Amino acid sequence: MRQSPEDPPLPMQAPLLCRLLVPLLALSALSAHATPVTVKSPDNRWTVIVSDSGPLTLRVTDGSGQPLLQQEIALALADGRTLNQGGQASVSTRTVDETVTPTVALKSAKLRDHFNEAVLDYGSGFSLIVRAYDNGVAYRFATKLDGQITVAGEKSVTTFPGDPTIYYGEETTFHSHNEILYTPQPLSQLKPEALTSLPLLVRLADGTSLLFSETALENYPGQWMRVGPGSRWLEAIWPALPTREEEISDRDLVVRERDANIAITAGTRAFPWRFVALAEKDAELLTNSLSYLLADPSRVADTSWIKPGKVQWDWWHNFNVWDTDFVGGVSQKLYLHYIDFAAQNGLPYVILDEGWYKLGDLTAQAEDIDVPALVKYGKSKGVGVILWSTSTTLQKQFDVAMEQFTRWGIAGLKVDFFQRDDQPAIDFYWKLSAEGAKRKLLLDYHGAHKPAGLQRTYPNVLTFEGVRGLENAKWSDWITPEHDTTLPFIRQVAGPMDYTPGAMDNAQKEQFHVNNRRPMSQGTRAHQLALYVVYESPLQMLADSPSAYRAAPDAMKFLRQVPVTWDETRVLEAEIGVKVAVARRSGDRWFIAALNNSEARTLELDLSFLPAKVKSLEVWQDGPNAARDGRDSQLRTLKLDSSRRVKVELAPGGGWVGVSKK
Repeated sequence: MRQSPEDPPLPMQAPLLCRLLVPLLALSALSAHATPVTVKSPDNRWTVIVSDSGPLTLRVTDGSGQPLLQQEIALALADGRTLNQGGQASVSTRTVDETVTPTVALKSAKLRDHFNEAVLDYGSGFSLIVRAYDNGVAYRFATKLDGQITVAGEKSVTTFPGDPTIYYGEETTFHSHNEILYTPQPLSQLKPEALTSLPLLVRLADGTSLLFSETALENYPGQWMRVGPGSRWLEAIWPALPTREEEISDRDLVVRERDANIAITAGTRAFPWRFVALAEKDAELLTNSLSYLLADPSRVADTSWIKPGKVQWDWWHNFNVWDTDFVGGVSQKLYLHYIDFAAQNGLPYVILDEGWYKLGDLTAQAEDIDVPALVKYGKSKGVGVILWSTSTTLQKQFDVAMEQFTRWGIAGLKVDFFQRDDQPAIDFYWKLSAEGAKRKLLLDYHGAHKPAGLQRTYPNVLTFEGVRGLENAKWSDWITPEHDTTLPFIRQVAGPMDYTPGAMDNAQKEQFHVNNRRPMSQGTRAHQLALYVVYESPLQMLADSPSAYRAAPDAMKFLRQVPVTWDETRVLEAEIGVKVAVARRSGDRWFIAALNNSEARTLELDLSFLPAKVKSLEVWQDGPNAARDGRDSQLRTLKLDSSRRVKVELAPGGGWVGVSKK
């Protein structure tokens, strides 16, 4: 997020809701149906019960039968046809237990796809598919109808037992970068119609976590949620089709008027998956891969050219360098310098962010910028060039711009300021992803919605923003250690996030100050290093200046070697907003990291899983003065004793990284 125009009013979907809304039953008053369709998770921890009469209702319970949620769901077409009643359905079931090998591995090189499924065919071309996994449940609609259909809307109204805590991130309209702060509040205290984007975390009184999101989102608008009347339930809402748009600037194409309907699409199709990740412990959220597993498989036949990696990024540190023979700022010399730095440190990419072209025209390079020359020089050094563009300009110049990028031989695109996920916006994501794959372009989506399966279907889409990341430290004090220790449990469950870590000017809260031209981070330097292990992004930025990294050789020693994809993940400590410690394996090396919030604490990590041959760790940790000066860090070697237990001392906003030594 950089800056957005004043948002238009939020369109409402009252006509659809009035047509479909039925009285909601409190969970405590639910009665069993005579012949419900029941789908249990393979481990019997969770059960989904689909009603067979009255409103189409899903109820989810735990293994003891205690209710977790109830959803009344419906799909309505503009011609009046609906699926909103249970009734008689032909039911087919299956169990799947197979291994999925991700093209780009985030949590693991192998994922187990194990679920029980029921398909309920209600006739008249409508069906409902329900799945139960050991770590969540999901449903989707499917239709077999002739020609095209116009979708008036969906209904999804969710009630919970008691008054759950909602990790609410405030949105005001559908025109958004989806960069939210997660504030835990009782549902009853949220104002009616309060809007939020997904993913959304709900915490029940017994500690069970329910994380709502969607995946396989194609040719359809993204789902949002808002608080229902009386602040007693949550209801889904979708941005309707735009009928009038206004281009305010090169980066702001704002919807001023919307249709009553949300999509025009093929009559025979499966709709996006709506899923709820379920966790009895916070640690389970960190390894949840439902967003990926439920997505459609890759449509890219040859993926050998897709190379994740670290990126030297220019914009966060305001193009500042020092100890050079040239002045900072956007210039050919600056980017040649960045390419040299990347080559010297094994970084496969550099990004040319805002400034390389004359805004509004991707065919007009800025003065003193020669992209083809930079690409040629980068290739001679083994460094690829990724170019930034606004979404609006790229859409207007799509064919000529994509041909130009192919001719230049760039490695990828960072496309910014999408700010929408109505159906036309989603269609552009998919068009760009497909065309990018044809032209062997890696993609990084900024000002974007959350990941929703596209990254599996087109694995050249390596990462998304849709997160309130480090860039916000340039103009606010929002990016706190509490925020950093919350993101892995909510936003990261949806998929990779381009948070852009790597600040080398680090300060405790009382010393932190906003400086757009010379930014800093809250917390310690070791905290920033630990983010590279805790946070998942196959394109992982080094946000600070090459000059800053040269002045921090110990930190750079770590940044040169840390991977961006992982063969295995283990969770060692997890408490949302408080602490997180994970161990990730790449090949035969283990990278272990811990983060905490603004309170100093000591963790004792059990590393007994490490192979016997690992006798010591190289450790980057908070220095003795880190509570006073966040830049204070130490690099040392830690020998492991027979207990394989390690005591980790974390300063306020602290961090710790250990790397197994060969």
